[in-house]
Amino acid sequence: MNSMRTRNRFFAGLLLTGALLVGTATPVAAAPVVLSSGHVDMIDVDYAAGALTVNVLDGTGTTSVERNPADVLFRVPNTATITVPSASAWSFLGTGGQAWVLPQSSAGLLWVGWNTAEVPSGIFQNNRVTFKLTSVSGPAGFSVYTVSGGTPTVLFDSGNGLPDSLNVNYNTHAHVNWGFDAAGTYAVTFEVTGMLASSGATVSSGTKTFTFEVLS
Repeated sequence: MNSMRTRNRFFAGLLLTGALLVGTATPVAAAPVVLSSGHVDMIDVDYAAGALTVNVLDGTGTTSVERNPADVLFRVPNTATITVPSASAWSFLGTGGQAWVLPQSSAGLLWVGWNTAEVPSGIFQNNRVTFKLTSVSGPAGFSVYTVSGGTPTVLFDSGNGLPDSLNVNYNTHAHVNWGFDAAGTYAVTFEVTGMLASSGATVSSGTKTFTFEVLS
């Protein structure tokens, strides 16, 4: 009888130990959603119930899906490589002679833009919010720019110091060029802020980091 009680205690101890181990196990992180072609609003800004939020609006499938930026990997293939024009206006793309660019027009690559359509009129002063590029971690420079008549207008450039800021009107849907000076992985951090028309107080989305994988 004593030996049976001893065995029961032994097995009960094993079960308890197993339960504790299961309860303290580190969860496995989910694999990121990889986006490599199609339409996506990388900075999708919403304002509701006093909160300013930023998500990724993934329109690459048949139905658009809002995603946490931390759950997304933006892939830039080597077919995004361009030869950097020699004119000094293009020097923000680095000195390597080539760069990787996701273009402002759809071209079979990721077509990346931003969207403030869910920001109501009259909420923020001047009916606009501010996009701020706060940090960039990567092998080389990162830039955001538009081109008109062959001339670039640089909106953000990590090569000349950060933070960089851009005012964006409410109800805007825009696409721009996203440039990378070299292959590698980039962590690009933005914050969106707005000054409330009612009180003058500033509200913030908090910083959001977007990860790009640029392939050689």
